[in-house]
Amino acid sequence: MKKELLMGTALVSTLGAASVAEAVTATMSGNHQTGMEFDSPTGGTDTNAQINDNNFTVSLSETTDGGMTISSSFKLMDENAGAGDIDAGFTLAFTDGSKLDLIGAGNASGSHAISVPGSAGAEGVATTSTNAAQTGLDFGTGSSTLGLEYHTASDFIADGLKMSFSTSTDSGAAATTTYRIDSHIAVGATYVTDLGDTALTIGAGISQVDGSKSDTAVTNDTNGYHVGLSAVTGDLTVAVGFADGDKAGVNKSSADEITADVVKAGVKYVTGDLTFNVGIATGDAKDNTIGSTGGSDDSKDVTSASVSYAVASGVTAILGYTSLEASDEGAATDDGSAWYIGANMAF
Repeated sequence: MKKELLMGTALVSTLGAASVAEAVTATMSGNHQTGMEFDSPTGGTDTNAQINDNNFTVSLSETTDGGMTISSSFKLMDENAGAGDIDAGFTLAFTDGSKLDLIGAGNASGSHAISVPGSAGAEGVATTSTNAAQTGLDFGTGSSTLGLEYHTASDFIADGLKMSFSTSTDSGAAATTTYRIDSHIAVGATYVTDLGDTALTIGAGISQVDGSKSDTAVTNDTNGYHVGLSAVTGDLTVAVGFADGDKAGVNKSSADEITADVVKAGVKYVTGDLTFNVGIATGDAKDNTIGSTGGSDDSKDVTSASVSYAVASGVTAILGYTSLEASDEGAATDDGSAWYIGANMAF
């Protein structure tokens, strides 16, 4: 019996040592945000609801003897899990500062969309499902899982310039009645420079996506371009952006395609433990059933603002407000406003 115990202990110790020696570096991060939203739609009934956003991410990485870093990550989601909350592929970071994302790599155009300040709260005014107007600069991007994205090192070609190139392909499965993305090709760029005391960042990208759908073919696949500018002077950030393009597979069980444009602008100011955000977004779109042309205009005009207070390290209290004016098929609908009060705890 003693021999068996000794052998078992030795085996466990050996396996444990091997496991430690071969283990990659793992880090954890995430957040827990919870609060109350007070929604007041015009012509509708006021509602109150608790809004949660809980995220837990495990990041894994290791560096080879040659200096290349191999990394990946996965998420454990408690709330608000969606199509984008999937396991990451692999990222290979090279010694010259460039890197290559493999599997579920994303779209290079979307990677360089300028971040425009808006409310930091989780409030929003719901619109009818047939309103196809967009409010994000990256609406014309898309990709399939079987893809890659290459990011250049900083100062590529010119000082302050960084670029990305991406492509993806389809799974080979037969098309269905729901529009799907089969492949894409995209390029994006970010240029950073100083103008006196101001740090200026310009971001732009262009993307072309090909998709498929049985029965009726789309008139325009998802595609588009965006350009944006962000200027930071001390504690003040001012940003603007514009996007234009097409998107297929929206609304009505992926049965629509749209032509849309978006204009965004925002300001963020930090003073001590307080952060003030103000932003506007205007989106217009013309939606049609896939394969048809014509259609009427949809629109969304969003104004938002928030005040965030750093209560303690990693803990932020948030008060946010959003106002929406919208129209669907040329008729005003779904106007209203919403408040949010809550807190975010990040680790």
